[in-house]
Amino acid sequence: DFLQRTNPVAAALMAKMQIDPHDRPRVKLACLRMLAKLQLDPARMQLISGFVDSYLELTMDQQTEFDEQLSEIAAPEQEQVMEIVTSWMKQGIEQGIEQGIELGRLAGERTIVMRQLQHRFGPLSVDITERIDSLTLGELELLSEALLQFESPAELSDWLQQHRKG
Repeated sequence: DFLQRTNPVAAALMAKMQIDPHDRPRVKLACLRMLAKLQLDPARMQLISGFVDSYLELTMDQQTEFDEQLSEIAAPEQEQVMEIVTSWMKQGIEQGIEQGIELGRLAGERTIVMRQLQHRFGPLSVDITERIDSLTLGELELLSEALLQFESPAELSDWLQQHRKG
């Protein structure tokens, strides 16, 4: 039984196994308790605990049950498990912030490009607007430089055609 092993691979394999939804909170807690006992270096801990978290995602109800079960274990071990869980939360928050910043840059660049083009050529067609909306941040940055040379909406359309995906 994997629950009795003190091996990082056992923890990872437990997470990957087909676990009955009712047992997921208990198994996730068992994996984390095992990892806490192993006292791995931070890189290995993050790798294996991330694997466990990815493969043993819990529903809201399961998370509540997990929290209840966690509160029943001894304080020192509970703290070790919470350190692992807290590291996931920090990582998730950091990723969310990074994604938010990237989306903000994309929206800002798109707004500036659209304003410059509308100032230069007047209202843009729905087709042109949709094509600009589908550009990546890098493509928008290229367009923001290229549009300074455009003499007509046709040149904009040609540029968009050359940078069309697919």
